[in-house]
Amino acid sequence: MPAVARPRWTLRLATLLFWALLGVSLAWWGLKLSRPAGAPPVPLAAPAPLAVDAQALARALGAQAAASTAAAPAPARFVLQGVLAGTQSGDGAALIAVDGKPAKPYRVGAELQPGLVVQSLGRREVHLGAAAEGDTAMTLELPRKP
Repeated sequence: MPAVARPRWTLRLATLLFWALLGVSLAWWGLKLSRPAGAPPVPLAAPAPLAVDAQALARALGAQAAASTAAAPAPARFVLQGVLAGTQSGDGAALIAVDGKPAKPYRVGAELQPGLVVQSLGRREVHLGAAAEGDTAMTLELPRKP
């Protein structure tokens, strides 16, 4: 009897698989053909571009409300809001607000305004001058945390 039982279960499983595939196929074609021919597919919405929050970046870099100067009093038009200095490479960027506008990052050698470039960066200060190398015209420094 065991030899007879095996083909019956094989036939039943094959039949079940056949009807399941037929049902899935009919459902797929039914959904495909039930859509109106002139209806375009639903477009996906494009993701909104990311906006950079300069104030949050400044707070993350350790900026305070007011900036002070070490070498010479800096005009109120330059406000240092953060420094990211490379300790080994000497590279990095300073987050500086110019004329009350949102702060932008400036790398060493970048020009803030005509004739004023970022000369070097320290852990808490930025040296600005007329040329990439030479005398420092002003130094912007982050205030110490109490």
